[in-house]
Amino acid sequence: MGASCGGPRDPESGRPTADAAPLASGVLDALLVIADPTGEFITEERVDAVVASADPQVAWAIADLLRFHQVGEVAEILISAAGRLTGLELDPYSPLAWVEVTNHLMTRDVQAGEWLREFKEKLYGGFEAEWTAFVGDAEADVDWRFVTWGGVLPDRRPLDSAEPCLCIPALDHPAVTDASGGDWYQPQRIVFGVVVNGEARAYPRHMMEVHELVNDTLGGREIAIPYCTLCGSAQAFFVDGGDDRLVLRTSGLLQRSNKIMYDLASGSYFDTFAGRAVSGPLQGTELEQVTVVTATWADWVRAHPETTIVARDGGLGRTYDDDPLGGRDLGGPIFPVGAIDGRLPASEQVLGIVVAGEAWAIPVSEARAHLDAGRTVSVGDVVVDLTSGGLVAFDGGSQLVTHQAYWFAWSQFNPTTKVWRAQGAG
Repeated sequence: MGASCGGPRDPESGRPTADAAPLASGVLDALLVIADPTGEFITEERVDAVVASADPQVAWAIADLLRFHQVGEVAEILISAAGRLTGLELDPYSPLAWVEVTNHLMTRDVQAGEWLREFKEKLYGGFEAEWTAFVGDAEADVDWRFVTWGGVLPDRRPLDSAEPCLCIPALDHPAVTDASGGDWYQPQRIVFGVVVNGEARAYPRHMMEVHELVNDTLGGREIAIPYCTLCGSAQAFFVDGGDDRLVLRTSGLLQRSNKIMYDLASGSYFDTFAGRAVSGPLQGTELEQVTVVTATWADWVRAHPETTIVARDGGLGRTYDDDPLGGRDLGGPIFPVGAIDGRLPASEQVLGIVVAGEAWAIPVSEARAHLDAGRTVSVGDVVVDLTSGGLVAFDGGSQLVTHQAYWFAWSQFNPTTKVWRAQGAG
């Protein structure tokens, strides 16, 4: 069965383990009437009737509506309702009231029952038909409280399409050059490096910030490389198992500020951080990951002189800004994530590893300074070292699959994680 929303959660996975109390009679019917992305059926009288239930879990629905109606008369009605349900003093004209409300609900772990999926099916499916396969799946393994709209439409283009869209367009099988052909890329700028069967390739970060997902062929394998800019996390997955390769696309939806991918062919949606299908025919499938090394271009090409790098125009004949995001995410998450573990700054980069079933976060800057001083960085039998210009973990000489991410992202998806510190574990 699909995961319910709210209630006690498993300490390892963070997933719900029990249902919330049911809504009072008639409340769900009333909510489904106002589950309207156009706002046509959202009136003060109807919203007041829902708020009259005085059930805090109803605030999840109001926050969802506020995501789609951030300003104007409808937004003011919804903000008033959210304030009455949560006790928050909200600015009635703030377009970010939905963030404040959702963070409040997350931090307090306010429960919500299966009704929330039905509500989202009406609201999200009414806004974008593509999402109906996901929000309409009662068996989906997801906590619906944490699913929200990222502000763009899904990428529905077929593989290798270069057509424009109102989406974050994946870059498929990009044009590449050899290392000398990459002399346009400044040596100290960041690349995400991947090696498959001895073949190395560098993906410039500023291009990944535009596309957020690359489908490529490397070392004779088909791979997909999603980059969640919001989480500072680049990952790589093999997608060529079975008869047909997966074609991964950005869905336009998020969970706790992490992008949700989906496969064009099957319609299955994926928890990107885990690489696991949470809905559709592939539900339960976990993709095999490949290590992504975050390094400067100079360090990467020094370690891999035969590397290729994505061509300056991506093969699309376009120009990429040097800094498309302008440091947007360095001040912390801009989408709701609830309480942030205070052991490290929210946007500090960490290398996430799992040792003997236990999650660990290695602060990148601290580990680099430790290694530069000639010291060892280790967790049990796992040793972290600088390889190809980035941090890589080894267990008995075998390289472990790792990737970097912002601390808030790693810690929320691994709530029991320990933190390596130069002076001991935290």
